Amino acid sequence: MIPRLGKKYDIEIETVAKPQEAFKSAEYLKSGQPIAPAIKVGEELVVEKADISEDKLEAIICRHLGLPQPKPGKKGFFGRVFG
Repeated sequence: MIPRLGKKYDIEIETVAKPQEAFKSAEYLKSGQPIAPAIKVGEELVVEKADISEDKLEAIICRHLGLPQPKPGKKGFFGRVFG
């Protein structure tokens, strides 16, 4: 999801991957960095220790870039059939 949004909006994506134990270490907690899974857009911490929907993340990216909010798409089988 994130790499695709990075290409769509031509923004730089930085992924930090570490073992879960590293994110729980005293040194990491003192650093002030968010606890994984987390997403920051610019300096804004969007979500920490949780997931986020693609629609919500895309809206935040658009707001950060000063673009109009995207229209939510129809999701799932029932959304396509009954939406």
